[in-house]
Amino acid sequence: MNSAASPHKEDIREHILATGERIMASKGYSAVGLNEILTEAGVPKGSFYHYFGSKDAFGVAMLERYFDDYLAAMDRTLGQSDGTMQQKLMCYWQQWRETQSFQTCQGKCLAVKLGAEVADLSEAMRQTLEKGTAGIISRLTKAIRAGVAEKSLRTEEQPEQVAESLYQLWVGASIMVKIARNTRPFDTAMRVTQHMLQPLS
Repeated sequence: MNSAASPHKEDIREHILATGERIMASKGYSAVGLNEILTEAGVPKGSFYHYFGSKDAFGVAMLERYFDDYLAAMDRTLGQSDGTMQQKLMCYWQQWRETQSFQTCQGKCLAVKLGAEVADLSEAMRQTLEKGTAGIISRLTKAIRAGVAEKSLRTEEQPEQVAESLYQLWVGASIMVKIARNTRPFDTAMRVTQHMLQPLS
């Protein structure tokens, strides 16, 4: 076969991961079998095991890919040249609100969708989730500390505590939005966030 017509090995791996992420973000981890992913991706089972030793290993790679993309997007949002750090943080939460509704999932759902489920199923995936969420909280902590330093916001607690509390608040709100089938939990989360990241006038 002409090598120019053959997809690069990394492209195949990426395609399998992207397909699995899209399906599992909708259905969850346990409800999706490898055959469904491979059929949707148009890839034979042998190719899957060339890249991933098991479904568990696939899950770890998928979560690593998800967090790499998520943290890169987060860095872009918080690293914008325009606006104060308080404004950038509120932009981050507004983007969360807009991209994770109870009807659609456009890139922010995987940790919420799979978190509780896979943490009980796989220690390797739990550790990947722990590492990824720690990366999110670390970036929030750094941004909050920068906002305090530039005097664009004030907090009543230490930046580390505020960052962890806010992340937990929004994860919980995301779950409640799915249960309630409305976005009121996000309205509540936004009010609490605005109070905890008060702008300095």
